[in-house]
Amino acid sequence: MSFAFPIRVYWEDTDAGGIVFYANYLKYMERARTEWLRSLGIAQRRLREETGGIFVVSETQLKYHRPARLDDELLVTAELRQIGTASLIIGQRVLARPAHAPTADPTADAPVLCEGSIRIGWVHADTLRPARIPAQVSGTLARHAGSMSQPQKS
Repeated sequence: MSFAFPIRVYWEDTDAGGIVFYANYLKYMERARTEWLRSLGIAQRRLREETGGIFVVSETQLKYHRPARLDDELLVTAELRQIGTASLIIGQRVLARPAHAPTADPTADAPVLCEGSIRIGWVHADTLRPARIPAQVSGTLARHAGSMSQPQKS
């Protein structure tokens, strides 16, 4: 089970037909990744101040299965798939939040709306040149790689 972050679809997220605009799935995934890192004690602003580095998205690959609509409740997951010296690959899914989610894993029977992988790289904030992920970050991620199972409260 992966980290799951709840999101509701608002007017601003949709097109004229009330369907979520395709690029907004990337925004949802960004929010989930940020909250996932925060849940692990990795505050990105503090990291920039302390190390001079930041995470940037360097590659995305998405597949859309079915649309989300106005007022839908979603769960957006984040799961570390690979960690390198300067980048991470994070698997993510946007799920329709089931009305009666099981308590153990709210994502278990949730229909997949969109899924993909996101590569984020670590760079120097001033130059945007690649750098080694700080040891405190890579160590935290490695320790929690198999236990990212705490869904956020809605």
